[in-house]
Amino acid sequence: MEYTELNNKEIDEFISKLAVEIVERRLAAPAIVLLESTKPLSFVGSQTLVFFDPIVKMFVAVKDYEKYISLLENREYIEKLIVAVEEYENETLHSKKGNKDAKRGD
Repeated sequence: MEYTELNNKEIDEFISKLAVEIVERRLAAPAIVLLESTKPLSFVGSQTLVFFDPIVKMFVAVKDYEKYISLLENREYIEKLIVAVEEYENETLHSKKGNKDAKRGD
């Protein structure tokens, strides 16, 4: 099975979407630890996903499966995801803090 190479815009959009999901589920800290610790083995993980692709697609309709594989193949993308999670979490925390401060001022 041949996978199409994703362009930077597609992968950046996917990373942003994934970062939002991670932060909204309050999994930022565990996700960052997991991503940092598995960086050296990320390529092996991506090839494992390629190997199990036919089996996974028989039982489960996994959308964005090729994007996950592309993300794991490249350590730069993993680093971008870590940075995106950290940035989105900081934005979320600052906006919540701003809302609390605004409520106190009323």
